[in-house]
Amino acid sequence: MVNSPEELATTLERAGYLADDGVATAAFLALRMQRPLFCEGEPGTGKTSLAVALSESLELPLIRLQCHEGIDAAQALYEWDFPRQLLHLRALEAGSETLDVDAAEQSLYTERFLLARPLLRALTESPCVLLVDEIDRADDEFEAFLLQLLDENAVTIPEFGEVRAEQPPLVVLTSNRTREVHDALKRRCLYHWLEHPDLAREIAILRRRLPGIGEALATQISVAVRRLRELELLKPPGVAESLDWAQALVALGRDELDAETAARTLGAVLKYTEDMDRVRAKLDALLA
Repeated sequence: MVNSPEELATTLERAGYLADDGVATAAFLALRMQRPLFCEGEPGTGKTSLAVALSESLELPLIRLQCHEGIDAAQALYEWDFPRQLLHLRALEAGSETLDVDAAEQSLYTERFLLARPLLRALTESPCVLLVDEIDRADDEFEAFLLQLLDENAVTIPEFGEVRAEQPPLVVLTSNRTREVHDALKRRCLYHWLEHPDLAREIAILRRRLPGIGEALATQISVAVRRLRELELLKPPGVAESLDWAQALVALGRDELDAETAARTLGAVLKYTEDMDRVRAKLDALLA
């Protein structure tokens, strides 16, 4: 059990996540107050990594729900194992001349035939970290569906009844803000906006995650990536792309970032050909 944001930051650092004061405080309060933590920010700012690091550092299982357009309760919460229910019903019919229809129906909707998806698993297997990733990709109906779980740490299955967590899971929701999430969901959470790390922290992240990288190369990459973020790119690079670029350069045996090597490895840090064309024309200024 951590007793302060500073202690949690130290714990997260052991898992390789360098949290600033804001992130450490928000995560600590989510733990202490048993409230969901809603993390928004640009892609690559460490929202998903925070949930993973919390799981590792607190030694809790991680249960992840990846949201997408059209996601529904059957994918997120539960569904019934229809083939097994059908076999069970046939077995009852074969074994009894006078089948009690009501009893047979009740026997179909038991835990034996319930297939738990991430949200239900989080309630029944808690304590754990539940990551609801990219909630902005889901629709309004799915957000509304989440409200009971976030409010009460419980869900109601019509055929089965209420399932309530004995201990609330630590819930982390992330959003890249491709659309606005409804206020009703935000009100149930603590909120934190994650920025890209400052220069010193990004250098520290590269050196921590890639122990073999030299300080000079880590600094060059961090400076270059910060300059890339200042350009009007279709997809500005996040920390994940900084790490990919650093890994690519280390794999090539480079200990410095020059224009030729940068041009050859831009695919590690930029993901659109329009961005690559624009940056190639400015490489000398970018690396100056």
